[in-house]
Amino acid sequence: MALMAALSAGVVSAVAAPALAQPAQQGNASGGTMMLPTLSVEGQGVANEKKPPERVASPKYVAPLRDTPQTITVIPKAVMEEQNLISLTDILSTVPGITFGAGEGGAGGSDSVNLRGYSANSDITIDGVRDSGAYVRSDSFNVQQVEVTNGANSVFNGSGSVGGTINMVSKVAQDDSFTKATAGIGTDNYYRATVDTNQLLDENTAIRLNGMWHRNDVPKRDVEDAKRWGIAPSITLGLNTDTQVSISYLHQQDDNIPLYGVPYGLNAVSHGPLAGIDREAYYGYSNIDTQESTLNMATLKVDHRFNDTLSISNLTRWQQVDSLVTTSYLQGTWCLANGINAYTGARCTPAGIFTPSTNRGITRDADTSIFYNQTDLKASLQTGSIKHDIVLGAAISSEKFDQKSGNRLRNPNGTVPTASFVPISIANPNSVWTGPDNFTVTSDVDSTLNNQAVYLFDRTQLSEQFELNGGMRWERTDGDYHSTSYAYTATGKTTTVNPTASNKEHLFSWRVGAVYKPLPFGSIYIGYGNSKTPSQSAVNGACSTSATNPTCNVKPETAENIELGTKWDVLDEQLSLTAAIFRNDRTNYKVASNEPGVPDQQLDGKSRVDGVALGAAGHVTPEWGIFANYTFLDSEVLQGVSDYCLANPTQASCASALAGANGGQGAVLTATPRHAFSIWTTYDLPVGVQLGYGVTYQGKMLPNNSNALAMYKVPGYWVHRAAVSYQLNDQVKLQLNVTNLFDETYYTKIRSNPTNGWANPGTGRNATLTVGYTF
Repeated sequence: MALMAALSAGVVSAVAAPALAQPAQQGNASGGTMMLPTLSVEGQGVANEKKPPERVASPKYVAPLRDTPQTITVIPKAVMEEQNLISLTDILSTVPGITFGAGEGGAGGSDSVNLRGYSANSDITIDGVRDSGAYVRSDSFNVQQVEVTNGANSVFNGSGSVGGTINMVSKVAQDDSFTKATAGIGTDNYYRATVDTNQLLDENTAIRLNGMWHRNDVPKRDVEDAKRWGIAPSITLGLNTDTQVSISYLHQQDDNIPLYGVPYGLNAVSHGPLAGIDREAYYGYSNIDTQESTLNMATLKVDHRFNDTLSISNLTRWQQVDSLVTTSYLQGTWCLANGINAYTGARCTPAGIFTPSTNRGITRDADTSIFYNQTDLKASLQTGSIKHDIVLGAAISSEKFDQKSGNRLRNPNGTVPTASFVPISIANPNSVWTGPDNFTVTSDVDSTLNNQAVYLFDRTQLSEQFELNGGMRWERTDGDYHSTSYAYTATGKTTTVNPTASNKEHLFSWRVGAVYKPLPFGSIYIGYGNSKTPSQSAVNGACSTSATNPTCNVKPETAENIELGTKWDVLDEQLSLTAAIFRNDRTNYKVASNEPGVPDQQLDGKSRVDGVALGAAGHVTPEWGIFANYTFLDSEVLQGVSDYCLANPTQASCASALAGANGGQGAVLTATPRHAFSIWTTYDLPVGVQLGYGVTYQGKMLPNNSNALAMYKVPGYWVHRAAVSYQLNDQVKLQLNVTNLFDETYYTKIRSNPTNGWANPGTGRNATLTVGYTF
């Protein structure tokens, strides 16, 4: 706790001092956190754009953001639109503390998010409902805002949530009438059209329709492109009455040639993109590789108010994601132009040639579905001088996953057409496959994951200055994973039915915090929470039934988060300032036993992330807006091997585990940069012109914890963005955006192994011009 103690006084005083200098006032005592003025959350009506909203969308958060003892970053629609941030990756790339991986198996067919040092792939939600499909969330046309909750918090969203959660809030029909249509054109064959229309049919009924059509080539890339369209209708009945019913539907289809990357090495020979490659070239097979997905989601939400202090709500959701991904791994022998192997350093021939392995054309055809129902009873009670805001709720979910995996580059009988895998020029690759194309299934997976939970949250206001905030959750998870494997030879196919992997757990998680409000517009808080992660934490994952490292009988992993922070709304409550120091401890995670006679993995692993988070959001003046965040993350592995290996370091079975960074204390966590920063600022000129400028910095980080690669880090980078808009009249707005203004060369989603690796080039400089028409 040395770092925590040293920073605590400075964090509180640095932020509180300017806030305390503001005169006390009688304004609204419940403000927002880390959020620019935008539409209100609950009603989603047009709010005062100079004032942050009060709350996040989830009913489980019983206090306003300013009085919630936890760091929550909210990215509103206005901030997304000003920067032309469209995909979830685009949006989250401006949130410090978040990095991105290469996707499932390095295949790049799904979002892979790391939050404050830990994977958040299973912690993405839509309206608080887990979005467990493995796909790319490519468009935000139906998203009102994105909420990033930091720190272990299974109590809010269920098992997992080690580093935090990411929630996308959907648009719904509201009490208003408006239509906004946009059309965009840009470099790299960028074309985009959207419509968002909301109409009141009468004083109690409204309908809304969001639509999107989009296509673009990937900037500074020869082959990759993205094509998609979507539609999202909704209707709300009972507006301005005690009973309100909202029905919504979302359909989106994507058809892309995926951005899979270029050869990238981190070793004694290569440190970054391999020498002699063409950064813009495609090293897969453009006529084979694909990334397709179809999303269907239907939601029914019913709210009923009994009186001013008691209400109930119910949310029912059905969702299905169908995804098809084919990618060509960049595995094989990379013989550089100087005749040196890019990964081993050995002499090789022929020079300047990539000799691919047969592990290309990897295909995953997956269907993921979920049925979810959640009921929340909300009550406000007064016991003497103490006020309680309580939420009592229950949720059930049933998830199903079916995936057929295999390879398309196979003969009709499933065997490998070895002669078709011809050598490829490193400097000028031929991206066309000329061999046979037959999808050969090598694995068929069918899995389920069911969850039942009950939870209770309470905000206890002891006085105008002191309050407690806490919650607890009990849940039961029950998962099964069935898989069948197929092998092919010239004489036929062999089928192997693998043992069913089952995992059942009862989990209890909780969170508690204390808030002190020295003034109505500021708070100082301390909070503690935990998370529980069972061996099957996602429907598309499984516990292991292997003979050497089984996990199905291993108890859940645990993590803890403690945070000390302060939140102030200054300048007439138009600017929110936040600061926090925190510790995220993964108190036990699974590691190999390596003890003779004990095959099960052991919960002996430990890691830690100490950090600082700073934020500013809102308006400095009526004309000058700002959205800025900074994180400092000091991460380390506290223990990476079993207790047995620590006690018996000379045992032969422990030699590999104890070698290098995997077993040593103090190793930095992967994909966890020490420093990260992002700012977006706008200024409104009196002639209807708004100028915007932003920059994002991502510090250097370790991409892989392999012993052989631990000393090599990915360089940090800066990306600049600029925008200018002109309000031509009350209805028409023109907006020009330039992303990566200085055409910075950088790489993300890095997958680096001792013998192969690849990375995605960062988006090159590009410009878009958007015309908006509102009536």
